[in-house]
This record gives sequence, C-alpha cells and structure tokens, in this order.
Amino acid sequence: MGTGRLGVVSGRASLTSARRDSRTSSPRSDDGQRTRDVLDRLADVVRRFHGSGTCWDQQIPLERAFAAPHELTRRLGQPLDAEELAKYDPDALGAIFSQVPALHRFPGSMAKRVQALCQLVVDTYDGDAARVWTTAVEGKELLKPVAALPGFGQQKASIFVALLGKQLGVTPSGWREACEPFGEEGSYRSVADITSPESRIKVRSGPDVHLAGQGG
Repeated sequence: MGTGRLGVVSGRASLTSARRDSRTSSPRSDDGQRTRDVLDRLADVVRRFHGSGTCWDQQIPLERAFAAPHELTRRLGQPLDAEELAKYDPDALGAIFSQVPALHRFPGSMAKRVQALCQLVVDTYDGDAARVWTTAVEGKELLKPVAALPGFGQQKASIFVALLGKQLGVTPSGWREACEPFGEEGSYRSVADITSPESRIKVRSGPDVHLAGQGG
C-alpha cells in the first residue's frame, strides 16, 4: 500500500522498525507509534473504503473506529471486499463483530450498517467504491453521494470530503466550500486534519472537535 498524502507514514520499513524497538520506547514514543498505526490503517481503509473506518466512527473513539476494519480483516482471514461482505450471512457477520473485544459499542447494529454500505457500493457503483468520489467535478457533486452512504449523514460526509481533499488529493472545484468548516486550510477540527501525533493532539484539544460520529 502506498502512503498517499499522509506524510507521517514513511512506509512499512519505518513501521516495522518502530515496532521492533517498542520494548525500549518511552510512553510518548509509544503514543506516536499508535498514531502512526492509526494513520496507516486510515490510508488503507480509505483506499479500500469497503467497511471504511468512517462508517464505524460513531459513539466510539477515533482510534478504535479506524482500527476496526483492520481487525475485521484479521478475523475474516482475507482482505475486505464489498461484494463478499454484502452477501455474507448477516448472523455470522454479527457474531464476528461481537467477538471479544467487540468491533463497536453496538456490534450487531454496526455489522448491519457496514453490510448495507457494502451492498450500496455493489448495487450503485459495481463494487468500485472509489467511484463515489472519482466522478465528481464539483464539491457539491462529491458531498451528495457521500452523504447518502449508510452510516454517514451530512456532518460525517463533510468530514470525509475534507479528508479526501486534504490528504488524498480529491479536490474538485469548490470542495472546501462544500464541506465547510472542515475543509478550512490550517484547521484542526476532525480526522481530516490528523497527519501526525502532534496534529492529533491539536485536534483532540481544540474547542470545536468532531471525531466520533457527532451528528452523523
């Protein structure tokens, strides 16, 4: 997987080296490594999008939300695929979500939401989730289909559009205005602004923080 625009992630080699040194690292460096791991997974789930961490990002901490798709991949024993998840037995998927530790505060409901998201991707975009954002020529055209995704809503969609623009180069005309205030340059309001351990601290300590599905 490429590192995209998440500059703090300098590749698998650096992550492997950091994990190898974890036994002698300080609490502060451990916190930085956890942040880098979250960002690494964030880049992965945004590219795959199937069962994106943004869908999980409700009533649980940011880090847990974006780690959940990685853990689901481990439990399934294969990469996440929209078509496979859409046709997965609902009860079996709910049981996987509910394994300790559960993938969400409400694992059964979240399993249904992720499955609904994958079904929409299959039905509307032929299983290619990237088509949600690659066909838009204007910011409003980008925001509308994202907001229609199961588990998103207006605010979460705005944050996701800001994330696409700020970190993954998806910048159709008017994208910042379409996702106000999260598209504002230099702001620290949401996951769209987290690119390092330091920026994560700024986002969490800011007066207007939107991290875990508030209003989404």
